[in-house]
Amino acid sequence: MSADMATIHAAQRYRCIVELWDDAIKAANRDDGASVLVERSVRLEVASALRITGHAAGRLMGVGRALVYRYPRVWEAMSHADITDTHATIIVDGLDELEIVRDELVGEVLDRAEHMPTGPFRRALKRIVDREREASLAERHADAVTLRHVRVEPGVDGMAWLTAHLPAVEAHAIHGRLTAIAKTLDGERTLDQKRADVFGDLLIDGEASSLPDSARGIRPTVAVTVPALTLLSGDGLAAQVDGVGPIPLDRARELCGAASGWMRVLTHPETGVVLSVGREQYRPPADLRRLVAWRAARCMAPGCGIPADRCDIDHTVDWHHGGHTDATNLAPLCRGHHTLKHHTDWQVRGRPGGALEWT
Repeated sequence: MSADMATIHAAQRYRCIVELWDDAIKAANRDDGASVLVERSVRLEVASALRITGHAAGRLMGVGRALVYRYPRVWEAMSHADITDTHATIIVDGLDELEIVRDELVGEVLDRAEHMPTGPFRRALKRIVDREREASLAERHADAVTLRHVRVEPGVDGMAWLTAHLPAVEAHAIHGRLTAIAKTLDGERTLDQKRADVFGDLLIDGEASSLPDSARGIRPTVAVTVPALTLLSGDGLAAQVDGVGPIPLDRARELCGAASGWMRVLTHPETGVVLSVGREQYRPPADLRRLVAWRAARCMAPGCGIPADRCDIDHTVDWHHGGHTDATNLAPLCRGHHTLKHHTDWQVRGRPGGALEWT
């Protein structure tokens, strides 16, 4: 109950701040609400009253105006404690990325917010925003690609910044290969230091002959998810790159037809793909492990945000107790929650669609 009251109080605080701002605008005989002096004055008053920084006060003002005027349904839900203050700020930040926000979209987002913790909800909202932006994705991506560049900026102590602005798929692939090679190297250097050294060696020498045999030829693995109907006909949901978001269909077709190094997952428009080795072996094969990690993206313990590629792949029903090694009985769990599942009173059951129920 105390948490609900705190949420209701936060909603009323947003409205009070907006009313204070509106009154200041009227007192200054302005009707556009854009006066720098009025905004600064109100921000200082809010910061002083709440004993917070000016930046934090400006954040409250911005979120409050968005909730009261642009997303009143979100403010109403918050004022009834149907969602938390954090949910509301996530919604404002996410929806403000869109040029047009339909009423149906607000309803969809609110439904998710009322039933999901903040961590999973933030990721779900990002997927929704990406979906809404897909219509113009190819055109915007083509324009953005023309702005690619590499720059050197001076640093201090004889150092410099070398930055590259390039398509996200290539950027993640480059970082993935640097990390994979760096992890094969011995020595007392940190992983960041090894990545930087490998980066310099590859670009300056142009080859990797100085690296151990185990590091040569290493390429990153990037999961590209393309619904079958999209790939074949151009209709349906957009292609998604794990950790990046939606990509243009032409780029997806290129990647799905390319050489190894890309995990190609073609999803059935209704049933999806299921891989299984049944009871034949305990350890899932590499492709199945990658599919299970891709499907969940994160540790599947409530509220945990550890990426799936840093998790163990756990049999929900223990293999020694008859569980199968298949996609429906496998889930990524971080080492801490994996241990918790097997050595405490927590009980975990699989649910349709790959969800887990923790009791």
